[in-house]
Amino acid sequence: MSREFTLALCQTKSFIEKEQSREMAASYVGKAADNGASVVSLPEMWNCPYSNSYFKKFSEPETGESVGFMSDLARKNKIYLIGGSIPECEADNGKTQGDGDAIYNTCFVFDPKGNIIGKHRKIHLFDISIKGGMTFMESKTLSAGDSVTVVDTEFCKVGIAICYDVRFPKLFNKMAGCLDAELIVLPAAFNMTTGPAHWELLMKARALDNQVYFAANSPARDPNSPYQAFGHSMIVDPWGKICEESDENLSIIYGKIDLDYVDSVREQIPISKQNKPDLYR
Repeated sequence: MSREFTLALCQTKSFIEKEQSREMAASYVGKAADNGASVVSLPEMWNCPYSNSYFKKFSEPETGESVGFMSDLARKNKIYLIGGSIPECEADNGKTQGDGDAIYNTCFVFDPKGNIIGKHRKIHLFDISIKGGMTFMESKTLSAGDSVTVVDTEFCKVGIAICYDVRFPKLFNKMAGCLDAELIVLPAAFNMTTGPAHWELLMKARALDNQVYFAANSPARDPNSPYQAFGHSMIVDPWGKICEESDENLSIIYGKIDLDYVDSVREQIPISKQNKPDLYR
């Protein structure tokens, strides 16, 4: 097993026409693979404008076009693809009120043969109301997932979470401490209220808390979108240092993931050995 590989985060944007979103995703993922990335990520809601008014309209089942498209991208480029997230629909399972489909904010993960090796449904829905800032209620249209997601790759175990999940540190403690994740990837669309205030702080904290590489993949900012993403995709190392960071524009960032460095940091500050979980309940 190789102890080092290249991760790429594609900071793309979505369009009203899904075909345009797919064309942009294919271009950026292909370029990342051509530049040597073995693991490539897309941002949260890469194929759908980030708005309650679009989630249901743009939703697709696991057998739908977007999942098939991502599978083909992974296979053609021979990469592990972390598929950002899409609105995924599923027949009503009692988690939503009324008739119809349940809609999830879902990240599908693919191996280099195009097989689905993991699927994370956003656990913590973005229901916030900030005084003098913004109000957003994902729960008006979306249902919450209920599973912790860590996938096996040929390089290491990779934890997957989505956006608002990042504010719940015990989720990541479990990924790293119990499920052995050494890299965590977070497709996330922070906005212009929470982004400048908390984005960098949270990503550094989750990397440090868990002594992992932590990669946060934002959409690019689009002045024509109903939701203004903060951008600034970044990769943080287990020491809390930002390895690479974008601005708000369309971009790809690359980071070397050195698993020997993960081991070194964990040996120098042996948090996992000194942890006393029985006291923290």
